Amino acid sequence: MSQLAGRCSPILGGGPSVNGPRRAEIRPQSRRDLAHFRSSRLWRAMAFREPFKGTISAARDHWEKLFLDCSRRYTGNLSLFNKTPVRFFCSISSSGVQDNRFVRHTSEGETEPSSYTWPDNQRPRVCILGGGFGGLYTALRLESLVWPDDRKPQVLLVDQSDRFVFKPLLYELLSGEVDDWEIAPSFTDLLRNTSVQFVKDRVELLRPLDHLNRIEMREPGRSRSGGLVQLESGIIIEYDWLVLALGAEAKLDVVPGSAEYAFPFSTLEDARKVNSKLRMLERERFGKDSPPIRVAIVGCGYSGVELAATISERLEHRGIIQAISVETAICPNAPPGNREAAFRVLQSRKTQLFLGYFVSCIKEVSASENSVVMTRIGEEISIDAKNHQNKFILELQPAQRGLESQILEADIVLWTVGSKPLIPHLDPFDQSNIFSLNARGQAETDETLRVRGHPRIFAIGDSAALRDSSGKLLPATAQVAFQQADFAGWNLWAAINDRPLLPFRFQNLGEMMTLGRNDAAISPSFIEGLTLEGPVGHAGRKIAYLLRLPTDEHRVKVGISWLTKSVVDSVTSLQSTMTKVISGS
Repeated sequence: MSQLAGRCSPILGGGPSVNGPRRAEIRPQSRRDLAHFRSSRLWRAMAFREPFKGTISAARDHWEKLFLDCSRRYTGNLSLFNKTPVRFFCSISSSGVQDNRFVRHTSEGETEPSSYTWPDNQRPRVCILGGGFGGLYTALRLESLVWPDDRKPQVLLVDQSDRFVFKPLLYELLSGEVDDWEIAPSFTDLLRNTSVQFVKDRVELLRPLDHLNRIEMREPGRSRSGGLVQLESGIIIEYDWLVLALGAEAKLDVVPGSAEYAFPFSTLEDARKVNSKLRMLERERFGKDSPPIRVAIVGCGYSGVELAATISERLEHRGIIQAISVETAICPNAPPGNREAAFRVLQSRKTQLFLGYFVSCIKEVSASENSVVMTRIGEEISIDAKNHQNKFILELQPAQRGLESQILEADIVLWTVGSKPLIPHLDPFDQSNIFSLNARGQAETDETLRVRGHPRIFAIGDSAALRDSSGKLLPATAQVAFQQADFAGWNLWAAINDRPLLPFRFQNLGEMMTLGRNDAAISPSFIEGLTLEGPVGHAGRKIAYLLRLPTDEHRVKVGISWLTKSVVDSVTSLQSTMTKVISGS
């Protein structure tokens, strides 16, 4: 101990006083010396507010002073994850008791972090990160369960948006079938009659503590804390149980130009941007002699095909839809009935399919220059930028033999392939708490949905990598997340009440897809070979999703709204038919 203190004395010498604002420059030698203080024993002591144990109190005091002085000098500007400082953990209270042994210092212009105050320090604390299908429905499931009076957990839901988005109905925003409030209600409205608390913020850093010593966490007098969460705003949340349901975001940085010029379609903001762009193009091309609106859709999975069907119906003869896929068939993983129904609809609306191609580059044709692009090897064409303002050029390369490279021109490019899970950074000081991630960046879980090595953390939806009984990775769909939320809520109840946890079993109920305002395809799993198409499929899909909306109150409001719109549309259609009949006679 004395040797280590002596070795660190050059670091500590000349350090700032307790209240001093001075910031120390960190040099390579100082970084190496600082590594001596990054032991798991030291962090455990800090996290649990456990006194340092030693044979004599003097040794304990010496170690505490050594760490405190070192932290004062070097937490001023040591940061490993951009805005995530090491000093993050120096002002956390455990179970509502503030420990003044760890003092946090801030530089000028910085905001002092604050700890989230739970209403009751005696009841379990459940923090849910992400308010999509997985996160919101887990919170509602916890609220619906019957709890002993002293065991009902406090639930905190954190999401970067203030609205829950029912993503399968985003396409109806483009067709005008639904309004924003119907498919994107605010969390405040949805959680008004529950005890669930909501915080709008982004997750910056995690520090799980459940991997340290599981036995010690159950001993009387020990902190039951499962870990800490730092939000982007600086708020620090101490939790007992954590649910990772942060979903995924579109992966646009795939080919040159995709991040700059392509529109993703996975959030409410994305749908609004696409709808606004289409409206602008429709206004510009209103005249009969105007050129058609060219829409390029990259990807022919469910999302790409539903977009192609919806936009082609909206634009009709004013638009040219070009759908691109590296596969040789649309919706390759869909049931045959859905795939065939979608193919017939796209053909009837004259959608151009470029199957067996991948996009190698997206370029913008500016108004100030002529762009020369390649169509085939050794062959060039010139694009007159004056007549093609705000146009984009997509270079396609064959993914299958026998195909030749292609050049597509588009007014708007929609990107529906690729996504990356939003797993937050972990505390860099403790390498033992690293999550086991798969190639996509999803957390590996056991069959009870708990992250491997972390019994206090559950992962669901896009955040989880869970395999079925055959070893196949479950798809990242709303149906899977919805079912996982039900199991996660129950298993949290079981874990808090010391009951056995249930293994998750996915029940495939079938697949649905929209193909227009009055067209859809449904292939239920319980009747093999059956596919409901057209208006019947459309009605069945709307009813199924109506029943899946989060709360009873919201279902009633949306159901009344949809019924009213249906009646109005029917009356309008009847009037139009009668007018044609009368005028024809």
